[in-house]
Amino acid sequence: MTDEQMAAEGTDGQNAPARPLDAIDRDILYMLRTDGRASIRSVAEHVHVSRANAYARINRLIDDGVIRGFTARVDHERAGQGASAYITLKIVQNSWRTVREQLQALPGAAHIALVSGDFDVLLLVHTPDNRTLRELVLTKLQSIPEVLSTRTLLVFEETDLDPVPDLP
Repeated sequence: MTDEQMAAEGTDGQNAPARPLDAIDRDILYMLRTDGRASIRSVAEHVHVSRANAYARINRLIDDGVIRGFTARVDHERAGQGASAYITLKIVQNSWRTVREQLQALPGAAHIALVSGDFDVLLLVHTPDNRTLRELVLTKLQSIPEVLSTRTLLVFEETDLDPVPDLP
């Protein structure tokens, strides 16, 4: 399948139409976003279904790609990653897939987005210190041939937002 065909069908070839979510599915997602370690029993009790039903629904949400994984929310500073930055990149036209692969391999890369506007890519990185951040930008990012320019925005303070329930 060509990149153009994949783009026409959806990201990375996932072309199956998403099944609609009902109120129970949305409640399960809210609960798991709030506490990814919630037990099946507590999820079932919270959304008023049997444990078997909760288990089946969670597995369906995983199989459908709605739930992409489970993770911990990390305090990057306490984890030894005291320098964070958003880096904007301008890239060569039609080089997104190549650049994305190289950005994913960068140490400290936390989030990558293809965006519209004055730049093409928004990259969030966490590094131990400013020296490491500088090296990442000046030697790793700027050595990618498809990267035309970068702009680094230092993060002075950040706050993760707790999930809010979806409205019916």
